[in-house]
Amino acid sequence: MKYILIIVMLACSICGLQPATAGSDAKSLELLVKTLNSTASPQVRTILMRGMLSGLAGRRNVEPPKGWKELSKKLNASQHAEERDLFQQLSQIFGDTEATERALAVIEDTTADAGARRTSLRSLLAQQNAQVSTKLESLLDDPAIRLDAIRGYASIENASAPRILLDRYSKMDEPMRRAVIETLATRKGYATALTNAIATGKIDRKDIPAHVARSLDVLLGEQFIKVFGEIQDLSADRAKLMAKYKAMCSPEAMEKADASRGRAVFSKTCASCHLMYGEGGKIGPDLTGSNRANLDYILLNSVDPSYDVPEGYKMVLIQTVDGRLLNGVVAEEDARRVILKTVEQPQVVIAKEDIEARKISAKSMMPDGQLEQMKPQEMLDLIKYLRTTAQVEMAK
Repeated sequence: MKYILIIVMLACSICGLQPATAGSDAKSLELLVKTLNSTASPQVRTILMRGMLSGLAGRRNVEPPKGWKELSKKLNASQHAEERDLFQQLSQIFGDTEATERALAVIEDTTADAGARRTSLRSLLAQQNAQVSTKLESLLDDPAIRLDAIRGYASIENASAPRILLDRYSKMDEPMRRAVIETLATRKGYATALTNAIATGKIDRKDIPAHVARSLDVLLGEQFIKVFGEIQDLSADRAKLMAKYKAMCSPEAMEKADASRGRAVFSKTCASCHLMYGEGGKIGPDLTGSNRANLDYILLNSVDPSYDVPEGYKMVLIQTVDGRLLNGVVAEEDARRVILKTVEQPQVVIAKEDIEARKISAKSMMPDGQLEQMKPQEMLDLIKYLRTTAQVEMAK
């Protein structure tokens, strides 16, 4: 019971659910460290450190609490991997240079566990470590950590990032290309290089998803539109498009459609944001219990996803003081931080002190024109799957 109360105190004070001061933070952390030092249970220490890490997410250069050095003597030699990992991540937040050096060594160790390497990389990026940015290029050659390395360039600005990523683009597979495009749409300098690559044909215009085009428009405005063209707003043609797709979804066409193939289409185009039958992302609404039997409902939300966006799913655009642009749906918010769910990552923590500008978009996170980009049979198969009442096998 004592440990539960301590975690609640940390959540309330450090996470910002109640007004906090530097003094109250220090006392909460000191109490936690005192308990960590007094317990002999690795399980209890792990639970407490998870709570600490959650409460301190998004924060940097926090003064180490009293007793932390004493604790380090115990936990650096712990036989429990998760306990050691949590301790190392917290040590970085507390400015421990030795912990930072160990994390840098882990990410470069190709024999180390891939999960540990990714955790170390994300932790260093969260701390805005300058050294890790210089190591990202070498990590691009390692399949185990390549995706995280690509996304790492968004976290810390690196003048070489556009050249490095664009030079490798043609040799990458589709998921990695998508990550490159999304990363280069997070900062003005990156966006300029990406726009130039579109202009010269190095990047195909059709490789730019609608949500990325919106970000590039925000960052560059007319400079991007001159190259890409006006970003289509299909809602004006809603009635015409609804009629078009409804005619295509005739009873005869739907009879020939295949829900298993449709599940594969869903996995490729929708599952990054939506859950269905317990699988997929959690950015948009869970579609399992929605009105999927109604063809008009499906078509309206596909043709014009911004027609009626629920309050909790409105897209928020955040510009950070170091020039990064993020867009997503707010998962959590308190006095100190905003946690976004984005297409690229399920959770991005942004300290409020790092936010320069923020606005709510009238647009849904779901891009316009999804059906327009599909082949007719793919569209029919997807509709068939969306109208199922039970999960089906995915076509291979």
